[in-house]
Amino acid sequence: MPKITKDNVLEILGQRVLPGKSATINFNMAKLYTTTSVDVPVIIERSKKPGPVVLLTGGIHGDEINGVEIVRQIISKGINKPQKGTIICIPVVNIFGFLNLSREFPDGRDLNRMFPGTKKGSLASRFAYQFVKEILPLASFCIDFHTGGASRFNAPQIRVKRGDEQSIEYANIFNAPFTIHSKTITKSFRETCSKQGIPVLLYEGGKSLSSDKEIARHGVEGTMRMLSHLEMLGAKFNYPKPIAKTVLIKNSFWMRAKYSGLLHVKIPCGKHVEKGEYVGTITDPYGKFRHKIKAKNTGYIININESPIVYQGDAIFHISTPIIPSQDE
Repeated sequence: MPKITKDNVLEILGQRVLPGKSATINFNMAKLYTTTSVDVPVIIERSKKPGPVVLLTGGIHGDEINGVEIVRQIISKGINKPQKGTIICIPVVNIFGFLNLSREFPDGRDLNRMFPGTKKGSLASRFAYQFVKEILPLASFCIDFHTGGASRFNAPQIRVKRGDEQSIEYANIFNAPFTIHSKTITKSFRETCSKQGIPVLLYEGGKSLSSDKEIARHGVEGTMRMLSHLEMLGAKFNYPKPIAKTVLIKNSFWMRAKYSGLLHVKIPCGKHVEKGEYVGTITDPYGKFRHKIKAKNTGYIININESPIVYQGDAIFHISTPIIPSQDE
């Protein structure tokens, strides 16, 4: 069982990391068909002063590159070297998916639907079990970085459970452009953290198999604000003060395609639109048909389907609203 001893020694994955020291420890629990080991690097930075343990994770879905890039930048810039306490960075949790540019584990399962895992279950379930047993108990606070699935581009956002006042407070400190009320998904990493009493922020931004500088910037700067709040951020770092407060989204819905065809998006993700505003078009490949898409209500566009081709009924624009429209609208 991982722990911090009375003399402030970190014991993790069978190794000891002294106060003020750095370590990269490989989390190994599976092999490829060739018997080659697959290691998940766990990067640890410790201050001599006792304090919180912050766990930063990216790549739970192997094709979500923005999360990997955020944690990479935090390490590269030395932001992960704390004034007090410990920062544990795992840029690529699902190394299998990352190698294959795939969301899932090799067994076809979504790791973020397998927590807290089982000792004798599927490969993804066993990995989740070992992660929860060998790493998570150390954490006093977590930030988990994700992106939109497939071609869906998320505006930079923190997702929190409605009524979770502590998470909402932390979301305000992180200050992503948007904070969205979002139910906790069963068997997700976020749900497992919550059940174990570990505060967690879920950051979403961009889309799969894409690296976006602005999405990464918001993730890095938000993390710096959180570390500063915890009195862990190094004195040399001056993060920019936010221009505006995070926008809280309590309700939202998906506008869906009325027709199949080629989708042409006409607005940037994150834009505030008025009801009836022109946001995109759907055309056929032959130049015979053109349908203008208009916003169904006033609100923020927090996710856009950037697929060039859509079918009737596909979700295309995720828009905030004070009242969720009925299905026949």
